[in-house]
Amino acid sequence: MKKILTLALVILIGASALTTDAYAKRFGGGKSFGKQREQVTQPAAPRPASPAPAATPAGGRSWLGPVAGLVAGGLLASMFMGGGFDGFKMFDFLLIAALAFGAYMLFRKFRSAQPQAQQPLQYAGLNQPAYMPPASGAVPVASPSTRPEWFEDEPFLRGAKSNFIRLQEAYDRADLNDIREFTTPEVFAEIRMQIEERGSNVNKTDVVQLNATMADVVTEAGVVIASVRFTGLLREEAGAEAQPFDEVWHIQKSATDRNASWFVSGIQQIQ
Repeated sequence: MKKILTLALVILIGASALTTDAYAKRFGGGKSFGKQREQVTQPAAPRPASPAPAATPAGGRSWLGPVAGLVAGGLLASMFMGGGFDGFKMFDFLLIAALAFGAYMLFRKFRSAQPQAQQPLQYAGLNQPAYMPPASGAVPVASPSTRPEWFEDEPFLRGAKSNFIRLQEAYDRADLNDIREFTTPEVFAEIRMQIEERGSNVNKTDVVQLNATMADVVTEAGVVIASVRFTGLLREEAGAEAQPFDEVWHIQKSATDRNASWFVSGIQQIQ
């Protein structure tokens, strides 16, 4: 019975270590949610190159949670049960490791099974048929633009990059008041749920490289929607290798009030 209790304690602590690592995510958790748009007018931006591999491979870090869980479980078992590993043989330790690894794989499968939202953006120029000239007598008709004349790309992109970093920091601090000021109710509800799910786990997002380009600006249903494509490198775990990301933030404001505030109304992953 003592051996069974020890084994259970080891597995539970290992699982808790895995859960802590799983919640280290950036603002939005790398998911698509909120407003989604199927088409934008600008060509796709190149994906940033990954940095050179660190001295410690990322695969080694993925084992840190299970190994730490096993060690901590063994120490606690010895402390509270008194000689909890007395009589253990090599097979017992191998069995513990196998069960912990099994729990780790099940947890990864559960996380990957969660729905990852809508279709990614389709960019003009990607997978499009070759241009064919109009038939004799046919006159091509240009679609009217709904981009506001007063909109300026460069000032907006500067502000968008600044707010991207600010929201990452607010997300790490779980500062819901700050996040509420920059998001629509739908997006705020999703972000609040993500923060509640991670609980007291520490979250730290390091923006290593950040690029921003205008993907599209349109007026729809009484709002101006500016779609900004963010690319770059993010480190979501202390000491881990920075990873590339590629996502579009849809930011909107009232089309009838030039002084209205802008709000993040959706995040869309580029796949």
